Amino acid sequence: MEDQVMTLARITDRMFPTIPSFIDNFFSRDLMDWNNSNFSSTNSTLPAVNIRENEESFQIEVAAPGLAKENFKVNLDKNLLTISSELLHEKEENVKKYSRHEFSYQSFQRSFTLPEPAVEGDKITAKYADGILYVTLPKREETKPKPARNIEIM
Repeated sequence: MEDQVMTLARITDRMFPTIPSFIDNFFSRDLMDWNNSNFSSTNSTLPAVNIRENEESFQIEVAAPGLAKENFKVNLDKNLLTISSELLHEKEENVKKYSRHEFSYQSFQRSFTLPEPAVEGDKITAKYADGILYVTLPKREETKPKPARNIEIM
């Protein structure tokens, strides 16, 4: 299996030497600079993210249990994909002479620099199910791997 991944990476690099791999960008220094574009306003842990790539698309999975799809915002501005969430929970109790009002606030933001020519920005989709936000980024036709072909010599 590792040989197949290595082969795809080498073919992609040869076919599109100026287009960096989305996975490479994900692990680059600028993308992982938390002070730059990724933050949690409550100093809590940012949700874990998985990124997968296949021939048709990139998939981002964000682990965020306990939220609802209404709590998320997914925004694409040029080649910067930003996933954010806000959750405000309030609880008020009145018992005899005492009153108690408690609230909590959670928010986070994760940003990913996309390889501009590689993703169909207007076809990005997102869904939230079982505590995971799934974001699918379809690849442009010209960046998808092409099968080998024989070229006729004239």
